[in-house]
Amino acid sequence: MLGYVEMTETAVWLQTTEPAEVYATYFDLKEPKQIYWTDTLRTQKINANTGKLYFTFLKPGTTYKYVLHINKERVFRDPEYQFTTQINWPYRMDPPNFTIAMGSCVYVNEAATDRPGTPYGGDYSIFETISSQKPDAMLWLGDNTYLRPTDLGSRSGYLHRNSHTRSLPEMQGLLSSCANYAIWDDHDFGPNDASGSWTHKGIALESFKMFWANPSFGFPDLPGTMSYFTYVDAEFILMDNRYNRTANFEKGEKHIFGEKQVEYLIDMLKNSKAPFKFVVSGGQFLNTAEVYENHINFPEERAFILQRIKEENIKGVIFLTGDRHHSEVNKMDLGDGNCIYEFTTSPLVSSPSSNKNEKNEYQVEGSVIRERNFSTMSFSGNFGKRKLELNYYNAAGKLLFTYFVNQ
Repeated sequence: MLGYVEMTETAVWLQTTEPAEVYATYFDLKEPKQIYWTDTLRTQKINANTGKLYFTFLKPGTTYKYVLHINKERVFRDPEYQFTTQINWPYRMDPPNFTIAMGSCVYVNEAATDRPGTPYGGDYSIFETISSQKPDAMLWLGDNTYLRPTDLGSRSGYLHRNSHTRSLPEMQGLLSSCANYAIWDDHDFGPNDASGSWTHKGIALESFKMFWANPSFGFPDLPGTMSYFTYVDAEFILMDNRYNRTANFEKGEKHIFGEKQVEYLIDMLKNSKAPFKFVVSGGQFLNTAEVYENHINFPEERAFILQRIKEENIKGVIFLTGDRHHSEVNKMDLGDGNCIYEFTTSPLVSSPSSNKNEKNEYQVEGSVIRERNFSTMSFSGNFGKRKLELNYYNAAGKLLFTYFVNQ
């Protein structure tokens, strides 16, 4: 899997079938005779034979091909693996066009551990459909795997579930062809609706770090998965809605992110000059239906975040969320021409929800989708006049809904 992609560095995640020594050789397509090597990685059974290779001191806006070597044996693949670093565009040119795909809720069936009856997962070809659109990056919006009761009590259970999901054949092309970034939600973390009181939160964090290649994971004073990355001129703040979450039945003021993480969020938004500032979180933020784990059920924290965005007049804020097993677009008018948006994309291959009895005052008419789907955001336009086109598709690639936001 191709992980984060920056101008001068890229990470590649991999998993071998047994302990092995792995390294990669790589070269610039325009200078194929100049060969470079990564450090050698030793995969171990205790870590599910996973690891990351780091490609460093790269040139911006350059396509590299790379070849894996396992136990000194070259791995032949057609077509060969490749990646393209981000372009160093600031102060030099208009930002280039690019596309980000996204989705949430990935339940891969396993008969031995699933509930009896109709399988909960399906339409795995959706990953091949996403890959065929050739996005520059894929954003995984949580519930990227579904821990089963058999997994929750042990570290080996967590590693098995992540390995089982990650090895899905239909997923391989997407994982290797574009950059991949992820947040988590309850089913990656622990039991349904799990909070920060979950006993195995340490194992959950360890396994998330083990199976994803985000640029970072948390801060020295804020353990968890919070991270950040820039793709061209869009900025993405990856929120952690689990590790520091208030216990579900605690009395008094409750929070999802917690005071420290909210401080980081507002500071990042205030300092951002990006035309589009994405806040990525598992559960819905704007939806006013007081159901499930919507942020409206944590009113003090939600109100504070909205108040700070309005006070600082922070423009271009868009929440990217999953979780709900349906998709929709929400829009909140803050006044003075400033709006906050929410793009919810769910589910990818889990079963869709049939719940239609929600009262959500910010829902954009016609945007609700109740089948397996994914979305793409395409960015275009000159500097200062950027445009975002949001498209939702079903598993077969049929266009379901389109929405536009101008800078």
